[in-house]
Amino acid sequence: MWANVIERPDAWSHNYAKMKILVVCQYFYPESFSINDVVKGFVDAGHDVFVVTGQPNYGYEKIMDGYEDVVDETIFGARVHRCALKPRKKGRFSIIENYLSFWSTSKKYLRKLKEEFDVVYSMSLSPLTAIVGGTVYARKHHVRHVLHCLDLWPESTVVTGAVRKDSLVYRILFRWCKAIYSKLDEILISSPSFETYFRQTLKVNRVPISYVPQPPQTALPSETVSYEHPFNFVYAGNIGTLQLVEQLVLAVDLIKNQADVHLHLIGMGARSDAVMALIKERGLEDQISFYGVKPRCVTASYYEKATGIIVSLTHAGTVGKTIPAKLTTALYYGKPILAVLGGDGRALLEESGGGVFAKGETPEDIAEAMMTLVSMDEEERSKLGQKNKVYFDSHYDNTKIVADIIDHLSRK
Repeated sequence: MWANVIERPDAWSHNYAKMKILVVCQYFYPESFSINDVVKGFVDAGHDVFVVTGQPNYGYEKIMDGYEDVVDETIFGARVHRCALKPRKKGRFSIIENYLSFWSTSKKYLRKLKEEFDVVYSMSLSPLTAIVGGTVYARKHHVRHVLHCLDLWPESTVVTGAVRKDSLVYRILFRWCKAIYSKLDEILISSPSFETYFRQTLKVNRVPISYVPQPPQTALPSETVSYEHPFNFVYAGNIGTLQLVEQLVLAVDLIKNQADVHLHLIGMGARSDAVMALIKERGLEDQISFYGVKPRCVTASYYEKATGIIVSLTHAGTVGKTIPAKLTTALYYGKPILAVLGGDGRALLEESGGGVFAKGETPEDIAEAMMTLVSMDEEERSKLGQKNKVYFDSHYDNTKIVADIIDHLSRK
């Protein structure tokens, strides 16, 4: 099926036949998601890559300036086609409109796409429906469709409170999601516990499932950040219900008179307005900074001198057992990790040995963990951070992860 063999550089484990890979993902550069690193890896490995994605809008509440009329371009050496969609704004209706618009336009485009590819690779963030066009193409052209699952549907809609489990909407979503998963040729899961959900809850038993970590989203610091306070905790990621950011704010409120602590929040999400309102309500403007969305390199600059990097995720449901992307990313920066985690994420950090865990999810639990890190001397914190970096280098090298993905894509 595939023509010549690629001579792989030393960083790659072995040689693969060159493939034409069709990538389907609603999100892509300049949006900051791990799909960018995977596509870079595919191109670096010598494969011909074509990405079908949406117009960039995540975190901006509009189509990004300059992208309103962009349809085809080249990024990272991959050809990119952008399907029109409704920009994601605040409010449930806008999010649904955003999801359904890409589902519709990408499916229409991929149904008509005549170019031949060897395999389809989709990365599933929210929503799962975004990958349907990939299956339409794969079935029409008789090629494999491999999904890299980073977010479980419909489970995540229940945990976030968007859908009630006893509702008609959930029952419809459940059947739809089961049908989408069942039509795949292989599912790569970013957390081992996902397999239990697929097999026992969704009853997806025919499709092979393998654990392949999500590539970490790392970058070198682009600037020097000077902190005005001695103890600085950094949270970077989605500001949503699952991430317990309001509890972080309340934890700082509890200890503001005990230690000169500052919390730096980077990101956006459904709870952004609520978090900002809570900061103002509690009078914490001197203890908490909210920066909104920042490029990875800027986030890395905040990590560089942090007392601790916060990784928080509610323990509820199957989603609460996952390995958050920000956890593997945080390991890279060689800093102590203040963790509010259960399941696979907790097990990973216990193995690395570089974390301080909150006993539970309450502000009191988080405040106690913060004070544990504050009370350590610099040498103790440095040793925790070193353990995390060593663990990252052994388990989450991006080249190794992408090589693993390529290995699965190359199977017939």
